[in-house]
Formats: sequence, C-alpha cells, structure tokens
Amino acid sequence: MSRRAFTRSLMAAGVGMFSVPLAGRRALAASDDEATFFTWGGYDIPELFGEYKEKHGALPNFATFGGSEEALTKMRAGYVVDVSHPCNQALTRWVSSGLFQPVQTDRLAHWGDVMPELVDLPGNDAEGGNVWMAPFDWGQTSVTYRTDMFELEGEESWDMLWDERYKGRLGSLASGGDAWWCGAIKAEVDFKDIDTPEAFDKIAAVMREQRPLIRVYTDDTTTLEQALASGEMVAAMTWNSSAVLLQSEGVPVKFAKPKEGALTWVCGVMIHKDAPNLDRAYDVIDSLLSVETGKFMIGEWGYGHPSKKAFELFDDETLQGLGLSANPSNILDAGHFQIPQSQEWETKMNAMFEEIKAGF
Repeated sequence: MSRRAFTRSLMAAGVGMFSVPLAGRRALAASDDEATFFTWGGYDIPELFGEYKEKHGALPNFATFGGSEEALTKMRAGYVVDVSHPCNQALTRWVSSGLFQPVQTDRLAHWGDVMPELVDLPGNDAEGGNVWMAPFDWGQTSVTYRTDMFELEGEESWDMLWDERYKGRLGSLASGGDAWWCGAIKAEVDFKDIDTPEAFDKIAAVMREQRPLIRVYTDDTTTLEQALASGEMVAAMTWNSSAVLLQSEGVPVKFAKPKEGALTWVCGVMIHKDAPNLDRAYDVIDSLLSVETGKFMIGEWGYGHPSKKAFELFDDETLQGLGLSANPSNILDAGHFQIPQSQEWETKMNAMFEEIKAGF
C-alpha cells in the first residue's frame, strides 16, 4: 500500500493526529514551535514538506478536514491555525470571513516559479501586489471507471454516473463542492447561471435522479479507490489522483474525459490572521511550492503544481498520460472552472444536497 493510501486508510478508520478543539483554542499540536497546516485528508504527509523538515528538523503540525466549508466553520468558531487549504470556489467566502491575512509574496523564495495563470483567479487580489491564496494544487474532478467492467455506450460522459445498469455499483464524492457542480454539468447548467433558482431546481432534480444509483457518498477517496479495485464499484466520481494510484497498482481503470467537460479547480494556501507561527507559516507555503514537492505531486498523484520548474522535469507524453499540461490553461479552460459563490448560496446548496443524500 502506498504511503498516501495508508494515510487515508488510517483516516477512514478514525485514526488521526488531532481531535477537534473547543472554540477559541488553538489547534492541538505536537510542538508549539511548528506551524499548523489545516488541510484535506491525505495531504498530511512528509513528501510535501521535505524543505520544511530540512530547515526545522521536524514536520509541521497537521489537522485535517473533509471539506472546505467544514474547515471554515471550525475557524469561524475560534479554531486558530497558521495556514489552511481552500479551493478557488471557496475563495470569496474565505476572504470575506475576515479570518485571513494577505500572503506577502516577497517572503516566498519560490514565488518567482509560480505560474501566473494559477494566481490570477477571481477574488485573489490583495493590496500591495499580494494575494489571498498562494496556489498549490490544481486538476480535475471526473469519472474513474473500470475499463474491464463498465461497458461504454458511445463517448465517455457524466451519464456514466447516472447509468441504471450499474445501480448500487456507482460512487460519489460527498462534498457539494464537487458533486453539486458535477450535477450542474450533467443538467447542462452554465456555471455563470448556477446561482439562479431555475438552475438550483434543475441540479436538484438530476441529483435526486442519481441518488438511488449511488452505493456510497464519501470524502475519503481511499474508500472509492478500494471499492473500484475490488470491483465492488465500476465507476465513481474522483479526482485525478485516484486513477493514477489505481493504475500504478495494476487496476484497469481510466480517468474519463467526459464529452460535456470535466470539473476543473485550483486549490491553495491561506494564512490565518492570528497565525501564531507566522514565519513558519511562510516556510510551509515555500515547501509546498518547491520543485521537490511539485515532482511528487505531478509524478505520484497526477495533480498539477504551480512550479514551472517542476513541470520541466516531465516530458509532454508523460504529462498527457496524466491528463496534465505545462500550460494550466490548456486543462482549466477545457473543462468547467468553478466560480466563487456567496455564503448564502453555499449554505442553501449544502443543505439541499444533504437532504438528497439522506433520501429526501
């Protein structure tokens, strides 16, 4: 089992480094001297922090979440960390919360290697030429399917996750930040109109149509990967990394290129306004932006990375096989790029999606 799969299997079993603190308390930490990184499960691994460990002799402290809304809710309740890990569709809400400070890019040794296309996102401008979110990972959400078990009818499509033939053998990410937006693609809703009442009703309808077909909704990608590997599932909504991992283990899967387009996203790092270890918060970001981390992210996970130098380590054929490009616009523009929404919309969407998942 790979280190990443092992880490996520521990999470699935409830084994973690931290418990959720009471409101107003700092994140529990192994050392008060180290920065705390509040991130998605699976990113709490040494391979991403070689530069940080070389400098400080230890890894950062880690705390994990299953979705960005969960993370923001905890921080609004008083949970204080140094840096956290949202994605572009949540950026506006995170900035408007008042819980974060701009990233002073002149404090980052690797900022000059960052691709500008990943920085120039809606809502990412901060005063003084700084940014709110330093980009870290980017990629796609699509359908990973067993090529030996799923019989395609025509082109690869989001219809694969609505295929009645495979009722009970399909899986989905549990977060509305992925699933609802993929439902919008299925419902042929333009993302520019996703906040309209008409769009909301159309997406809710297709998500209800899908609900009886789904075996499991989960934010633990290991669950989806293991079910695909065993044949318990024949297709699931995943990120790039699941297909890359399964292929490396000899499982006959493919990461679909839906005819309607994949969901595309950029995630990054933001600094808490009360970060107790500010200097080391910048060291966390620099480690994530390093060439060594980029090599791991691209080669082992199949995710895009912001470092131009990291992409220079891979030839075009390898990148194409991973569904990537040294020019992120080639990937992001070819799919459906998420557009930040209001907190009111996000709350309404999540409430509706939870109802649908519960069968209502």
